[in-house]
Amino acid sequence: MNKFEEDVLKVITQIGDKYGKEVVNKLDDVYKKLCKLYEANMVKINHSVMEVVCAADLIVKGYEVDAEHKLNEILTCDIYGVKGDGNIIIEIETGFVPPEHALDPNTYLLARVASKIARYSTFAKKFGIGTPPHNIVQVPHVFLKPPRDRTKEEILYIKRICDLYYTKPPVSLEEILNARLYMIYVINVDEVMVSELSPQEYYEFVKQMMRLKNASCGSYEKA
Repeated sequence: MNKFEEDVLKVITQIGDKYGKEVVNKLDDVYKKLCKLYEANMVKINHSVMEVVCAADLIVKGYEVDAEHKLNEILTCDIYGVKGDGNIIIEIETGFVPPEHALDPNTYLLARVASKIARYSTFAKKFGIGTPPHNIVQVPHVFLKPPRDRTKEEILYIKRICDLYYTKPPVSLEEILNARLYMIYVINVDEVMVSELSPQEYYEFVKQMMRLKNASCGSYEKA
């Protein structure tokens, strides 16, 4: 057993202790698929354990779940769930910035999140972004609004940002206009727990965290 398999199994064992053997059994296909992809050097451990925790949460909620699910010839989503007539897609966002974008990390991450929302949400009734508690997802403000309230200027701005990094194919104006972000899933791997926040709730949560951080830094400076 390699270290990847060992670490994923540790997380699955924690999930079993919390949710029971039935959930673990339903995670078996996800586990096997991720192990095969790891052997092909297509996934990394920090991303994969978050997928497993997120998949378990959806299974508990009654979804049939697949990981690294192919949507078309171009797009493969991290987590794909089906329940009844509805489906859900969750894309994991760790906040990792590749070395080639060391000088434009904020713009790069903004474009990456915007492109995920625009492209993937068209394939699901519900689209969400999963992220660890230590990362702050840059959700473009335009996606906090319903499509009917999005202005031409906002849509063109997101289009320009996405075009800096995504051109094959480019993100379309129509995708940006119609995109919907259902939830932010805060994935706590340590506790194998997922917290659901609406985009508006997440936005307020981040603002509150920043206020607490600033207040803490102020106290430290005074000390």
